[in-house]
Amino acid sequence: MIYLDNSATTRPLPEVLDSFQKAADQYYANPSSVHSFGSEAERLLERSRKQASSLLQVDPQEVVFTSGGTEGNNMAVKGIAFQHQTRGKHLITSRIEHPSVIQAFGALESLGFEVTYINVNKDGKVNLEELKGALREDTTLVSIMSVNNELGTLQPIKEIGQILKDYPKIFFHVDHVQGIGKIDLPIKDWGIDLCTISGHKIHGLKGTGALVVQKYVSLFPLLHGGSQESEVRAGTENLPGTVAFVKALRLLHEDQIGKSDHLRTLRHLLWTSLKKRSYCQINSPKDGAPHIVNFSIPGYKPEVVIHSLGEKGIFISTKSACSSKQPDVSTVLKACNLDHDLTTSALRVSMSYQNNEKEIEKFLEILDTTVEKLQQTMG
Repeated sequence: MIYLDNSATTRPLPEVLDSFQKAADQYYANPSSVHSFGSEAERLLERSRKQASSLLQVDPQEVVFTSGGTEGNNMAVKGIAFQHQTRGKHLITSRIEHPSVIQAFGALESLGFEVTYINVNKDGKVNLEELKGALREDTTLVSIMSVNNELGTLQPIKEIGQILKDYPKIFFHVDHVQGIGKIDLPIKDWGIDLCTISGHKIHGLKGTGALVVQKYVSLFPLLHGGSQESEVRAGTENLPGTVAFVKALRLLHEDQIGKSDHLRTLRHLLWTSLKKRSYCQINSPKDGAPHIVNFSIPGYKPEVVIHSLGEKGIFISTKSACSSKQPDVSTVLKACNLDHDLTTSALRVSMSYQNNEKEIEKFLEILDTTVEKLQQTMG
């Protein structure tokens, strides 16, 4: 099997699974219980928070453990909007955000908030001048992802943070789910107020993640019923999941430079090889994230190509996993103003540092065979 759908989810590392099992077996008490067994669980939770904060270079009280990217994004977007609506109800995001951000903003629009959607260029990069022009006195939030999940486009997060320094009342949220471990994102230095990360994108477990909330930021909680997680996320903490998440985060940071270099090598091989094939067109920008390459094979439904490759034990995807069962057109590629035949035939290869060059070469070989057979079928 050759697994090349790592932007959808990654394979959990054995060490991560071991950490989960140990915490679930030995620290199953409720961290909120006052007895000594509960206190042991609470101490493990806070040790995990301290370790995560050290890895993310933020303060421990700024780490809120969540169930993953969707919750973190909703918590940030809705939490800011509701908490600060008396000051203003204008919000800004881009047209190519993850569905958990786009749909959160859509829900807020139905409640009377006004949202400005910033356009992007053909590579999927936001227009900074348009962003500057959209800022208003009643703007409370700007939410832009660090790495686009379909194209791998790197957004100018540092530049946006610099722009927003002149607007101290506007909060800046970054969805860093696809960027964590792939690109540097100094949260404090770049003026980021809230930052979402997810465990299952970094060889952790599904249902785990964190939202970094700078200590001066106040949020309206999505969940009520307890004082857990600095009173912004009620509910008994998922201690085994949190321990596993932090373990994955720590393993990711060990030799992170080497892992990124490895991904860049794989991407260069894939990029240059696809560029030589006349049947496809690459949609991703050349200077994109090191793990994602999006390309189209015009005239062929992506589902047909994906299923054909799957029969050979090769797994890639189309669009975001959260929207891959929706109609054919990729809203991200459409927002980039790409031709219709490209937006309806896009495929995404997303790699992890567990992949190797032989797997990429094998994928390319079987892709050639698959396209050749499809061409013969169509006649």
